[in-house]
Amino acid sequence: MTMKFRENERVSIELGEDGVAQVRLTRPDKMNALDPDMFARIIEAGQALHEMKGLRAVVLSGEGRAFCAGLDLSNFGKLPDPDAPPLSARTHGNANLFQQVSVQWRKLPVPVIAAVHGVCFGGGMQIASGADIRVVAPDTRMAIMEMKWGLVPDMGGFALWRGLIRDDVLRELVYTNREFSGEEALDMGLATHVDSDPLARATAIAQEIANRSPHAIRGAKRLFAAMADRPTDEILVEESIEQHKVMRTPNQVEAVMAGMEKRAPKFADV
Repeated sequence: MTMKFRENERVSIELGEDGVAQVRLTRPDKMNALDPDMFARIIEAGQALHEMKGLRAVVLSGEGRAFCAGLDLSNFGKLPDPDAPPLSARTHGNANLFQQVSVQWRKLPVPVIAAVHGVCFGGGMQIASGADIRVVAPDTRMAIMEMKWGLVPDMGGFALWRGLIRDDVLRELVYTNREFSGEEALDMGLATHVDSDPLARATAIAQEIANRSPHAIRGAKRLFAAMADRPTDEILVEESIEQHKVMRTPNQVEAVMAGMEKRAPKFADV
């Protein structure tokens, strides 16, 4: 397993022997608030994960008292960078830089499990929404906060929330920017699980995923991406294509043999 990611003061990556990468936001003194360096380092982390050999699952968490408190408010007092591209510019495929920090987790070829605690506001909420699965502490303070500052959510949230939460409930949360708890998030669909130790639970889920055939897992993630946007006929074809890719391959045979022999599988990495 190899990794190319330079050490920095905003984001860390630790890749375990099991293929699970622990990705942490490491600005605890500011509750992992998003400043320009944080945006840049999160993008770099996503790029490193895309290229990482032996990667099977990702756990995304924040150090200190919060997952992510959203935008660093000190940025509001700064003049905009005259050389920055307009928000409408697609600098990262279908996204701008700010959207990419959230949607890149859906673009990763492996599942991402977010472990959310403390505070999860605004941009932090949108980053967490990019994960495949969210494990949230019951007392986490959460909010789609942008309206408080006269802004709209624009870090990919409207694309990521499709299918997670009822339309009228989402509208209320966006229009009012009211806070809600991790327990409420579970009822709304914005959390997958509630757990007093979200990092441990998220890691356990990631380890379970890492014990499945990596080729099949990646194929399933591609199918989930197709499911969101493509018509039924195309989805049916994509299912067949993905199944053809994995049937009778060494990893698929190993999955069957390990199940029949009641032992841990030994898969070849992608």
